[in-house]
Amino acid sequence: MRLPDSAHTTQPWRIHELTPDFRLEDVWALPTPGGSDEFSELVRQFAMGDPARQLPGIARTLWNLRFKVGEMLGWDDSKTGVGSSVHRSLRERLPADLREGPSGPVFDRLPFTSLYLLPNEFAAEIANATMHGVLHLGWVPDDLGGYRGQMAVLVKPGGVLGSAYMAAIKPFRYLVVYPAAMRQIERTWRSRSARRPPRVSTRS
Repeated sequence: MRLPDSAHTTQPWRIHELTPDFRLEDVWALPTPGGSDEFSELVRQFAMGDPARQLPGIARTLWNLRFKVGEMLGWDDSKTGVGSSVHRSLRERLPADLREGPSGPVFDRLPFTSLYLLPNEFAAEIANATMHGVLHLGWVPDDLGGYRGQMAVLVKPGGVLGSAYMAAIKPFRYLVVYPAAMRQIERTWRSRSARRPPRVSTRS
């Protein structure tokens, strides 16, 4: 379910310190109910994800088409990636406590680089010729006495190309890719949860 921007901006996330020049593109409630200690499982699920194989039907086609076009046009060239002269890594902005703490997992397939991992918050970055982006995951109380995941996407478009690209893909993200991705996230979470004992709420 898509959420208002305030669902992200009113939380005391550390990511706010690092991204004052990024715009908040999306905020989503994730279908991942769990206990207070299960956030690391959500982060691991994202890091192991492979949308090029896991997304169904047209969503997978659009995903793979994006990277095929990017390969043809050089959008994903290493010269425009994280840490390049075009996009300096946000790790350079990390305060000492985050820099010295765990950065988070290595992504198996997705071109993200982890920035920091806290008990209820995780951030990773991605960069190419079209934009510098941040994937942010949080673990927030739900309405059932437990917790659930929350995802935010923050971006800094790469000039005119980046702004045009983000505007062009917006309808496809909202109508096709995100709904399919949410269903896949829910299926994976349920499959994993079915193998665990029932959770006990830690909230009164």
